Amino acid sequence: MSEHAQQVKFAGKIVFVGFGSIGQGILPLILRHIGVGAERITIVTADEAGRAEAERYGVKCVQNPLNAQNHRGVLEPLLGKGDFLLNLSVDVSSIALIRLARERGALYLDTCIEPWAGGYVDPGLSVESRSNYAMRLDALGLREGFVNGPTAVLTHGANPGLVSHLVKQALLNIAADTGVQVPRPRNRQEWAGLARTLGIKVMHVAERDTQVSSRTKRPNEFVNTWSVDGFVSEGAQPAELGWGTHERHFPADGGRHSRGSGCAIYLNRPGASTRVRTWTPEAGSFHGFLITHSEAISLADYFTVQEAGRVVYRPTSHYAYHPCNDAVLSVHELAGRNWHIQDSRRILMDEISEGIDELGVLLAGHARNAYWYGSQLSIGEARRLAPYNSATSLQVTSAALAGMVWAIENPQRGIVEPDEMDFERPLEICTPYLGKLVGKYTDWTPLERRGELFAEDVDTSDPWQFKNVRVV
Repeated sequence: MSEHAQQVKFAGKIVFVGFGSIGQGILPLILRHIGVGAERITIVTADEAGRAEAERYGVKCVQNPLNAQNHRGVLEPLLGKGDFLLNLSVDVSSIALIRLARERGALYLDTCIEPWAGGYVDPGLSVESRSNYAMRLDALGLREGFVNGPTAVLTHGANPGLVSHLVKQALLNIAADTGVQVPRPRNRQEWAGLARTLGIKVMHVAERDTQVSSRTKRPNEFVNTWSVDGFVSEGAQPAELGWGTHERHFPADGGRHSRGSGCAIYLNRPGASTRVRTWTPEAGSFHGFLITHSEAISLADYFTVQEAGRVVYRPTSHYAYHPCNDAVLSVHELAGRNWHIQDSRRILMDEISEGIDELGVLLAGHARNAYWYGSQLSIGEARRLAPYNSATSLQVTSAALAGMVWAIENPQRGIVEPDEMDFERPLEICTPYLGKLVGKYTDWTPLERRGELFAEDVDTSDPWQFKNVRVV
C-alpha cells in the first residue's frame, strides 16, 4: 500500500485509549489513511508499552491507567465535538466510554466490549452475567434516545468486525455459484432470508495461526501474536455460541439466557478449555478453541428469520480458533494453573520467522456443503504492508481502520454493530492489507473419518449438529 494512499478528510482530534500491539499497529495506518496530523492525536495508556513507537511519529503519550473513578477527569479535557475516541484497551469499560463519547459529541470505535478490570472473571458474578451476550445487551441498551447521535461502532476489529462483512460476501458468492437468483439484499430481513434460502446451518469463524518464532515459549510464560491480556480474559469467559434452529441436542453443560432474544447459549466452562472441529483451506481440518466473541451472538441474531413472532430460522455461529503453537502451549499451561496467568508475557512481533494467519468464515449446510471465505496473510506480506504489525495484528488493525473510516463517513448513525454496516466499504478499505482473499468449497464435515479408531456418539443424520462439531 502506497504511503500516498487516498485519505479520508477528518477535522477533529483522535484520542486512543490503550496502546498495546493493536494500538501500535493501527497508528501508522491512521496517519496514512485519515487526514489527521500527529499533533491532533493523543494516546492515553496504562503503561510504557509503545511509547517509543508513538514518539517516533511525534504523537503525545499520557500514561494514566483509567478506572471508574478517573476516566472522565482524564478524557473530558481531551475530547470534544467531532473528535474520535478509539478504544483499544483492556479492563476499561466500553459502556462508560460510549456514554462519554456521546456526551462529548465524539465518534467512537472499539474492537470488543470490555468491562472494568475483573469483570470477566469476578467470582461473585454468575456465568450468564460474565458472558458476551450480557455485555452486548447492555451496550445495545444505550441506543435508547441515541438513534441519530454520533456514530459509535461496536466490536470492529478482525473478529468481531471484518468477519461479518466476509459472511455477506460469502453468501453472495454461494448464491451465484449455486444458481440461487435473488435480488441483492438491502436490509437485515433480506440478508437473513438469503441465508435461509441457501440452507446455511452453521457459520464458523475459522482461524488457524501458523506463525512461529525463533525463540520458543519458556515455562511460566504466555506467548501470543496479539494481546496476551485480551486473549486470557476472553478465554476465561464462558464458551458461547449462537444457537441454530436446526440443532437437536442441547449441551448437558449448556445454559440459556434469561433476557434478550435468546439467540445464543453459553457453556458452563471456559472457552479456552472447549474445543470444536472446523476447517480452513491451508490447514485442512483442525481443533480450535471455542472462544467467546461478540460475532457469535450478533451473527445469529442478525440472520434470524421470524414469522408471526416465532423464530423459524437461525444459524449456529461461533468462533473456532487455533492460535500459534506457542499460544496453544501457553493455554495448556494456563489451564494447569487453574486459569491464573503466568508471570511472564510476550507478544510475538519482530522475532516471528515464518507463517500465516488464515482467518475467514466457514458457511456450511448448503447445496455445496461448505464454503470458506477469508484472508490468508503471511508475516512477510504483513511486514511489507505496514510497520509494527504481524499477520494477526494487521487483520485487526486494518479492520479497525476501516471501521473508523466508515464512522467518519457516516457520523450520525448512533450505535452500530458490524452486521448492520454497509459491508462493501469496510471490505474495500481492508482488502489491500489482507494478503490473499480466498474462497474455497470443501466436502469436509465434522464427521469425516470419525469412528475409525473409537466408537463415538454422533448424529449421522446431520453432520452440522453442534454435537458433532464439539470435541468431547
